[in-house]
Amino acid sequence: MTQLTAIETTSRTKEVPQQKTILIVEDNDLNMKLFHDLLEAHGYRILQTKDGMESLKLARQHRPDLILMDIQLPEVSGLEVTKWLKEDDELKSIPVIAVTAFAMKGDEEKIREGGCEAYIAKPISVANFLQTIARFLK
Repeated sequence: MTQLTAIETTSRTKEVPQQKTILIVEDNDLNMKLFHDLLEAHGYRILQTKDGMESLKLARQHRPDLILMDIQLPEVSGLEVTKWLKEDDELKSIPVIAVTAFAMKGDEEKIREGGCEAYIAKPISVANFLQTIARFLK
């Protein structure tokens, strides 16, 4: 039996007609909770998964406004998943923001070449994290 790992939540406030949906792809439970709680508190609707392959299915099914993609996923690289997203005519316009702890010189360029529109290094700066996301959801 397969365990369903995708969770959809909405903020506890009134439904906002133009509420944006963000798909979080992150295998670390603490990071997932931090990203989820921060974004939900700022009025975003959240979809989440720990699995890169499942993120493709969720993106096709829900058409999120933005995807936060961990680069170091267990089964398949977040950059590989991003490549597949950008090759799909129906999904390629969804902005993908890479989130990774492996911030080395040249990584940002490699990540952008891999199809990501932006890059956020872990540990995150909350202000920078929220500003980067807001920039793509105007």
